[in-house]
Amino acid sequence: MGFATLDYLVVFLYLAGVTVAGIMISGRQRSTADYFLGGHKIPWWAVLFSVVATETSTLTFISIPAVAYGGNLTFLQITLGYIIGRTVVSLVLLPRYFQGKLSTAYQFLGNRFGNSMRNITSMTFMVTRLLADGVRLFASAIPIAIILRLAGMKTSDLNIYLISIFIISVVTLVYTFLGGIKAVVWMDVVQMGVYIGGAFLAAGIILTRLPDGWGGVAQIAQGAEKLKLFDLGTSLNFRDFIAQPYTLFVALFGGAVFSIASHGTDQLIVQRLLTTRNLRSSQKALIGSGIVVFFQFSLFLFIGLLLFGFYSGQTPGQLGLATTDEIFAKFIVEELPTGLSGLIIAAILAAAMSTLSSSINSLASATTLDIYKPHWGKTSSPEQDLRVSRMITIGWGAIITGSAFVFAFLQLQSSGERPAVVELGLGIASYTYGGLLGAFLMGILSKKLRRKDAIFGFFAGLIALIFLVKELTLAWPLYTLIGSLIVIFVGHLSYFIRRRRSRIVNN
Repeated sequence: MGFATLDYLVVFLYLAGVTVAGIMISGRQRSTADYFLGGHKIPWWAVLFSVVATETSTLTFISIPAVAYGGNLTFLQITLGYIIGRTVVSLVLLPRYFQGKLSTAYQFLGNRFGNSMRNITSMTFMVTRLLADGVRLFASAIPIAIILRLAGMKTSDLNIYLISIFIISVVTLVYTFLGGIKAVVWMDVVQMGVYIGGAFLAAGIILTRLPDGWGGVAQIAQGAEKLKLFDLGTSLNFRDFIAQPYTLFVALFGGAVFSIASHGTDQLIVQRLLTTRNLRSSQKALIGSGIVVFFQFSLFLFIGLLLFGFYSGQTPGQLGLATTDEIFAKFIVEELPTGLSGLIIAAILAAAMSTLSSSINSLASATTLDIYKPHWGKTSSPEQDLRVSRMITIGWGAIITGSAFVFAFLQLQSSGERPAVVELGLGIASYTYGGLLGAFLMGILSKKLRRKDAIFGFFAGLIALIFLVKELTLAWPLYTLIGSLIVIFVGHLSYFIRRRRSRIVNN
């Protein structure tokens, strides 16, 4: 069917409407508390949907169907671990954040171990977000790249992706710069409703286009072992077991620990949870988001199975695509009726904008509140702080765009099989989440550790994890678990060595 003039018009009007609405909803900001925390007045249900849209919007829409298309349903096991992890965060970490009336997650570590630890962990968060969000922005460019290719743009895949990334970044910066977190959260709510509705619509249309309906898909999927939901991994040796991310134990336990780190130590999520009125509201938003994510992942894995049946299991190369992640976008652009293609593509792009705006705003908040304010802005006025915050927002927008350019080059120029973008993004985040989680656990569980112990353990965990992953070929859900254990062990080892030396000197 192709992408018609009406579809282009729908995309343009939707993006323009979202940008204008985001600015209007935001209202006026008078301080960084308004700009980064929404004055602590955002309802819990809005935060719930914002958390879900922020963490999974574009990657869910584009890459989760690709996971099922290229693999099976065992990815869903991880979402069960996510629910467990979020419950732990709600009961253990959130009460401490609200008791201390904190502005960022890393302020807790500053209160416990000193400002140097706050600076180190905040900057680690920035590097993690920079890399992971570069992958997210690359994924967001997939539908625009396909549109430009179908529109007849005669250039390389890489150039098309670079142009797509630039378009998304520029549009997103407009309402992020002016609207702050309030605009981000409320537009997340709108955009999530649109893209989930679009997903149901697309699934229904695929089913009507299949000659034998779901029965035909199930038969093809069963033959290709794509309906497998649980994998105990009992047939694997130990080395292969810890390398396979979707066995039940690894997915459940690793997913829980990963979620504790991502939703308890990552400013991207913690910032949203701190915008609610009180602790109970924040807890409802966080636990509820885990349940919603489970059903959302189920929906998009189901779409991946439908696409596998629709395209008869052809490889991306046979379909003329650069990566498996383009499968769903190809169907939307080429197979949906005129007008609907534009609406769903617009929904994907709007979700991409919400995710990118969330990342930019959280990075700006960590930079402003953890780095700038304690060191250079101690005597500055609220108006000056707000002005600096907006300048930092622009800077992070440009930096993330550059990171996405790099990942586009690496992903499209590499030879051999390319991983699904969602797995690439989660793997990057898992490297540093272990260090962050270990630092937080040291601060909570042990009152005897000091700043040097925490810093030594933190860096030892990050460095050791790199070598362990290289030598043991660990599955990405285990990165966070192993990293946090190393941090805690080395931190306590440092404490015992320091205490022993002190006794020797005193004697």
